[in-house]
Amino acid sequence: MKNISYKWIALSCTTLGALFSVLNGSMLLISLPDIMKGLNTNMGIIMWIVMGYMLSLTILVPAIGRIADMFGRKKLYVSGFAIFTLGSLLCGLSNTGLQLLIYRIVQSVGGSLMVANSTAIVADAFPKNELGKALGINSMVVSIASVIGPILGGFLTSLGWRYIFYINVPFGIIGTLWALIQLKELDKIPEGQKFDLKGTLLFTIGLLLFLIALSFGGFVGWNNKSIIILFIISIIMMLVFIHVENSVEQPMLDLRLFKTRILAFAYGSTLLNGIARGAVTFLLIFYLQGLKAMDPLKAGIFLAPFALSMMFVSPISGFLSDKYGARGLSSIGLLISAIGLLGFVRISPKTSLTELIIWMLIMGFGSGMFFSPNTSEIMGSVPPDRRGIAAGTRTMMNNAGQVISIALSMAIVSSSITPEAMQALFVGTQVGSKGIAIAQFISGLREAFLISMIFSLIASFISYLRGPKPNWSENPHKIKTEET
Repeated sequence: MKNISYKWIALSCTTLGALFSVLNGSMLLISLPDIMKGLNTNMGIIMWIVMGYMLSLTILVPAIGRIADMFGRKKLYVSGFAIFTLGSLLCGLSNTGLQLLIYRIVQSVGGSLMVANSTAIVADAFPKNELGKALGINSMVVSIASVIGPILGGFLTSLGWRYIFYINVPFGIIGTLWALIQLKELDKIPEGQKFDLKGTLLFTIGLLLFLIALSFGGFVGWNNKSIIILFIISIIMMLVFIHVENSVEQPMLDLRLFKTRILAFAYGSTLLNGIARGAVTFLLIFYLQGLKAMDPLKAGIFLAPFALSMMFVSPISGFLSDKYGARGLSSIGLLISAIGLLGFVRISPKTSLTELIIWMLIMGFGSGMFFSPNTSEIMGSVPPDRRGIAAGTRTMMNNAGQVISIALSMAIVSSSITPEAMQALFVGTQVGSKGIAIAQFISGLREAFLISMIFSLIASFISYLRGPKPNWSENPHKIKTEET
C-alpha cells in the first residue's frame, strides 16, 4: 500500500522541477532582444535558441519515457535536475550566440529527463480518483511560474541577461537534493526488458529532419530542393519506424497507445493545441516591445494575465475531471481558447492594453480547462508499466506542436516584412507604431493568429471525439487495441 504522505512529497518534487523549467523558459523569452544585442548575434540563432530546446525535448522525451519504464524514474529525474542546473550555469557564461545555443541543448537534455518522468511519478504516487486534482495543482504551479517568469525575467534583464540563467543554479541544487532524498521507486521494475535502439534511431533522425525542414521551409521556400529532400527522407524514415515498432516485442514507442480511441484523440488534441498556442507569447513580445515600445519588465507584466487565469482554472478543472471526466472540459476549454485567439486576429497598432488583457485572460481560462483534464485522462488510461512512455508521448506531441507553431508563425510574419525590419522591431531599434513596414507586420501577425485560432477549433473537435475510458482492471499489463 502506498504511503499516504508520500504522494504529496512526490508532487512537491515534480512541481519544483516544473516550476524550475517553466520559469526559465518564460524568463528567457522576455530577454531575447537583450540577448541578441548582448551577444551581437542574428535572428536565426535567436530563433534556434528557443526552438532548439523544444526540438530536443520533442525528440528525446519518448525514448527517455521508455528507458524510465525499464530502469525506474527516480534516477533519471534526479539526473535531469542536475544536468539542467549545470546547463543553466553554462548558458550564463556564454560569450557567443552559438555557445548559448549549444548550452541550451545541454539544458534540454536535463529538461527531457525531468519532463518525461514528472507526470509518471505523480501518476504512480496518486490513486486514479485523485490524479486530476494532483495534476491540476501541478498545472497551477506551472501557471504561477508563467506569471512570475516574464516579470522576474524583465527585472533580471535590467541587471543583465545572464542573471536569468544564474538564478536557476541555487534552485537547481536544492531541487536536485530534495528529489534525491525524497523520491522512491514505487512499482517493481520489470525484468528482461530490452531497449529498441533501431526504432529509437529511426524516430530520432526522422523527426529531426522533418522539424528542420518545417522550420526552414518558410524562410527559404517550400519549393527549395533541399527542403523537399529533407521531407521525403524524414517521411520514409518514419514509415520504416512504424514498421519496426509493429514488429518488435518491446518497442520504443508503443503504437498500441494510438489504437485506443481515447488516447489517440487525447494525443491528437494535445498536438493541435500546441500548434494553436505555441507561438502566441513569442508574437506578443514582438508586439509589446516593438510596436508598444515597452521595456522588458513592463512587457513581462502585461504578459501575466494569460498565466494568471490559467493558474486559477487548472486546479478547478483537474478536480472536476476526477468527477465528470475530461471530454467536455477539454473540448470546451479549447473552444474558449479559440475565442481568445479570435480577439488577437483583430490586433492593430492602436489596440488598447485593456483589450489585449481581456483576450489573454480568455485564452488562459481555456488552456487551464484543457490541460489538467486531458493529461489526467491520458495517465489514468494506461497501466503503470506504460506511464513513462504515455507521459513522454504526451510531451512529445505538445512540444512538436509548439515547434511547428513557432516555425509557421515566424515564417508567416517574416514573409510579410524584410529581415532587416524584423530585426529592428525585435531588438528595439525600431519602436512605436510608425516606422518600418508596420502595416505589413500587423498583417502577418493577424494571419498567424487566425491560423492558430483554426487549429484550436480543430483541436476542440478532435478532443470531443474521444470515447469512454478503457478499463484496465481485467488485465492491467496489456493495452487494449480498440481501433479508432
